[in-house]
Amino acid sequence: MIKFEKDKDLSPLTTFHLPAKARLFAEYTSKEELLKISRTPEYLENEVMHIGGGSNLVMKGDFDGLILHSGIKGIISYDKDPETVYVIAGAGERWADLVDWCVDHSLEGMENMAGIPGEVGASPVQNVGAYGREAKDVIHNVELFDSFTRETVTKKASECGFAYRDSHFKHEWKGRYYVLRVSFKLRRGIKARHLGYGSLKGLEERLGHQPTIREVRDEVLAIRASKLPDPALVGSAGSYFKNPVIREGYLKAEVLRKCPETPYYELGNGMVKIPAGWMIEHAGLKGHSVGGAYVYPENCLVIANRGGATAADVLELQRQIIKKVNHEYAIVLQPEANIVSTEIDVTVLGSGTSKGVPEAGCDCDVCHSTDPHDKRRRASILVETAGMNILIDASPDLRQQAIDIDLKRIDAVLITHSHYDHVGGIDDLRPYCLNSSVPLYVKEDVDVALRKHLDYCFRESLYPGVPKFDMKVIDEYPFYLEGIRVIPIKVNHGKLPIFGYRIGKFAYVTDAKTIPEEELEKLEGLDVLILNALRDEPHFAHLNFEEAMEIIEKVKPKKVYFTHLCHHAGKHADLCKRFPDWIQPAFDGLRISIK
Repeated sequence: MIKFEKDKDLSPLTTFHLPAKARLFAEYTSKEELLKISRTPEYLENEVMHIGGGSNLVMKGDFDGLILHSGIKGIISYDKDPETVYVIAGAGERWADLVDWCVDHSLEGMENMAGIPGEVGASPVQNVGAYGREAKDVIHNVELFDSFTRETVTKKASECGFAYRDSHFKHEWKGRYYVLRVSFKLRRGIKARHLGYGSLKGLEERLGHQPTIREVRDEVLAIRASKLPDPALVGSAGSYFKNPVIREGYLKAEVLRKCPETPYYELGNGMVKIPAGWMIEHAGLKGHSVGGAYVYPENCLVIANRGGATAADVLELQRQIIKKVNHEYAIVLQPEANIVSTEIDVTVLGSGTSKGVPEAGCDCDVCHSTDPHDKRRRASILVETAGMNILIDASPDLRQQAIDIDLKRIDAVLITHSHYDHVGGIDDLRPYCLNSSVPLYVKEDVDVALRKHLDYCFRESLYPGVPKFDMKVIDEYPFYLEGIRVIPIKVNHGKLPIFGYRIGKFAYVTDAKTIPEEELEKLEGLDVLILNALRDEPHFAHLNFEEAMEIIEKVKPKKVYFTHLCHHAGKHADLCKRFPDWIQPAFDGLRISIK
């Protein structure tokens, strides 16, 4: 019998212990139960998120959807040969318990990763690691439930895209695959072999003999206890920020110029890693607090909950840390913690057409208006949700748009089409490519156009300082950004097929002239729709006001904002009077919150 709990208190299910509830919650103990859940209305009609031990989660308020948790238990092993043993553990087992089990059964390979909070199911997702070892070093394969096909599949370790605290499960596979069991390949024996990291280097000398795996496990637990808060006593998400990986050229030109003492580690291929905890501490932030959240003094990489902390406290402290470190070291820190929210905040960066408003050389009343709402830069928006900053289109005005809102980070860019007023600012993404490549999600024809017109960004040997992109070619099917489901909307810009995008109960459609009936279905049930409406007069490639109203009547969103407005659309104040309260003209700087 499947049990769905309502208004489930999530604070005991996360190590940060922040107050939050899930509207629906279900735990399953087998893949058969999960299959049944995947066919229920509760699953099919709600936003779905899967959690493990909650050791890397920051719940930004209540979750308006269904949260799933694996209760699949069990640890078994079988011998491959006299030296090699395969250990298979259920996703719902505690990672620390699995490590202890392996040590107790004289299986070598896991002991360096003792004490890591969370569950086995998270080990391939996060590629958890500590003291010179990572999960990828011992994972053999991962048994998964494919939520798209409802089939059980197995992925070899080599297929999972493992990298530093990263995997395909955090990106293109997120939201699709749920971990059922993980198989590990270990060696039989009690002598520890991996002693080359940090304080483990001197362990053999201190003990006077080659350490056993039990001695290494105990040493790691003691070190962790001295540096990290016990989640049972002090709430936290462990290491809150990633250690930045940047280009060596930027290190020398900017970081070391501002602070010559900054430590770094060479990674090869012209890249270096900088310890984030060192920068936070030396920026004077040790112990710094906001409300109940504070920088843990024994390890400044950790944001901790001294009691009574809220998500707002944590996120404000995160903002202050990022701002101070950027000021001191010219580096923008990236959170490692997974910020969970169904809330969406939208900022309209530009609401104008390809010429903008005022239009150069025009003497009309709109172009000479002193009302700041009538200053319309080229169309683009910023979507903030679940800790992600998602830019839709990079207009030629992007540099000033980003400066106006003090934009520090862009996690992904969605492009609607390749016309210059929507991609002319791509070169201005340079400051956001310092830590890593910025993912660009584009249709195939846009990918071809950008590689042609911005060829210097895609050469084998890049000129220092040029923006670096991770091109993601998409089609009409939904895809995921760090677990955020994005639905492309196929619309026609005159005869040119282009994309709009839907995220949750929000959608953005610009430059449309017609929208096929099957695509209109994707726009139903919206809280907010931003839709292009050029002017009163018809246009061969854009919706006018009358045509936009016909689409609104079909899809019936709760709130509509018109964008891509030209000067012939009239003044903002007049448009506000013309339409009902729930249909309004957008303007540059408009902030929209969707709960």
